[in-house]
Amino acid sequence: MNASASGGLTSIPDLLARNVAQHGSKAAYREKEFGIWQSWTWAQAAEQIDALAMGFLTLGADPGDHIAILGRNRPALYWAMVAAQRVGCVPVPLYADAAAEEIAYALDHCGARFAIAGDQEQVDKIADVRDGLTALEHVIYLDGRGLRKYDHAQMTSYADLQEAGRKSGKMAEVDARSKARTYDDTCVMLYTSGTTGRPKGVVLSNRNVIETSKNSAEFDHLKAGDEVLAYLPMAWVGDFIFSIGQAMWTGFCVNCPESADTMMTDLREIGPTYFFAPPRVFEGQLTTVMIRMEDAGRIKKWLFDRYMGVARRVGPAILDGKPVSGMDRFQYWLGQLLVYGPLKNTLGLSRVRVGYTAGEAIGPEIFDFYRALGINLKQLYGQTEATVFITQQPDGEVRSDTVGVPSPGVELKIAESGEVFYRSPGVFVEYYKNADSTAGTKDAEGWVATGDAGFIEEDTGHLRIIDRAKDVGKMASGALFAPKYVENKLKFYPNILEAVVFGAGREYCTAFINIDLTAVGNWAERNNIAYSSYQELSQHARVLEMIEGHVAEVNQSVAADEMLAGCQIHRFLVLHKELDADDGEITRTRKVRRRTVEEKYDDLIAALYGGAAEVYTETEVTYEDGRKGKIKATLDLRDAQVQVVENKVAAE
Repeated sequence: MNASASGGLTSIPDLLARNVAQHGSKAAYREKEFGIWQSWTWAQAAEQIDALAMGFLTLGADPGDHIAILGRNRPALYWAMVAAQRVGCVPVPLYADAAAEEIAYALDHCGARFAIAGDQEQVDKIADVRDGLTALEHVIYLDGRGLRKYDHAQMTSYADLQEAGRKSGKMAEVDARSKARTYDDTCVMLYTSGTTGRPKGVVLSNRNVIETSKNSAEFDHLKAGDEVLAYLPMAWVGDFIFSIGQAMWTGFCVNCPESADTMMTDLREIGPTYFFAPPRVFEGQLTTVMIRMEDAGRIKKWLFDRYMGVARRVGPAILDGKPVSGMDRFQYWLGQLLVYGPLKNTLGLSRVRVGYTAGEAIGPEIFDFYRALGINLKQLYGQTEATVFITQQPDGEVRSDTVGVPSPGVELKIAESGEVFYRSPGVFVEYYKNADSTAGTKDAEGWVATGDAGFIEEDTGHLRIIDRAKDVGKMASGALFAPKYVENKLKFYPNILEAVVFGAGREYCTAFINIDLTAVGNWAERNNIAYSSYQELSQHARVLEMIEGHVAEVNQSVAADEMLAGCQIHRFLVLHKELDADDGEITRTRKVRRRTVEEKYDDLIAALYGGAAEVYTETEVTYEDGRKGKIKATLDLRDAQVQVVENKVAAE
């Protein structure tokens, strides 16, 4: 593959210039502010980017400098990433909800000379740790509210920097630096979620981003007229590819919601044609629908139940273009008129042509519900190190139990240990300043270890993921232990937000469970159960009985799998607090830090295996303002109904 593999377009700024030439007057970005959607064409966005790029030069930005970006999804922050690339710098987007200490680590590790902060909150977090950041020279802020009395000696507003850039007359230098970019220069650096330790800086090249964006866009026939909602963290590789890579490659429009609180309203107003969401978003939407239907009138509920039955029976077949009887097709058309159409409109998914979910397993019932409505929801499997895409589900081959076939240009192989390896044009360059981890993840031939155990179906070529390879182990009996498999089954219930299963090297499995406050709170309201806090609701006898029923059903399902029958849960407890990223228990992408949880709650694990009926515990928590505190609780420990399995098979 050479630098002309993608039509001579070797960088994101090259794609921007092409889009200005081909789609100059078409909408490139939209943002909702004060309840009103603002739009920028490709030509207008390019002018904003060029002004900021010249502004960077006035600050003395050198090629190779790292520029950190913190804030919620806003066009100006996406422009900042492209402006950084225009002058040969490397954008480093960070999680907007990260604590000051996490931001300090990333800024220090990458040696960022400049940081762009979305608002006062992000400026304050940088200020709290600035004394330890020797490389940081200047902070640029986008929203100046609350910052008037701050010391501006090393701080400038985004608009002022753009204005300084426009007056500088440095356009020729910007163009020269941009033209000097090569296909193998660094495009972006993204930090991993840090599930097992400190986050690693993943270096992705222009080749990685452009080839992956091109291949994935062609796979799903994405085009310039598509619309996407940019609401996921800008520091996440998926958002970078969807909102920068694919948007620049295809020329589609990126829409930024006003805030996280208005996201669902903004989703309905935009009606994206291309949509990605993690399973928790789809689960939350479905939970809301089912709660509203419980409160609906008798006729409306009858219509919903009647036509959802039709949809579940024939909807996926109609979506995949398979033969369906004329009567079923007519019934589905009526359902579309009376139920599916209005429901999709309420969800904001009426225009979705391609939808994806990834990150965690999605419940088959949830997955099938959306496809039954006629929404082309599919699954993909990816990693930051792969520039997202490893496998995707082609239209017509969509199933809830696989993650699809290799994406274009991707090769897969399964090691003897069962771990999945891949090789592709998207394979990352390196972990920044971490040669040992790079060598341990990527071999000399370009094969990358995913850390996940799985297998490829011989008849279909689809990949099925079992669990994290490092988490798959043996129980004391020799039976296979795959905690994620059981945890995902538990999380398929709307009432269960998170679950952590223990059992490696032990006689039986136990579990921690987090309830979903929205779902269980609505259930409590309908059942006249009063509560004053998450902690009180989580320990209510009827809530525990409900969770006990869910665990029993999961055990019945697990028992049906000979290899994993030993993973049935024997005892469980419902935690008195949600696992929280600020407490280090989960990552910013909501992946459980299993070792941290085991160490922090070792007293609860000991009580579960010690046979206690209840346990008193004190837990340190971190509040939003960074202060520490403790919550105290007495937790009820429950025995679960376990299925008796004959001829239990241990993994060979």
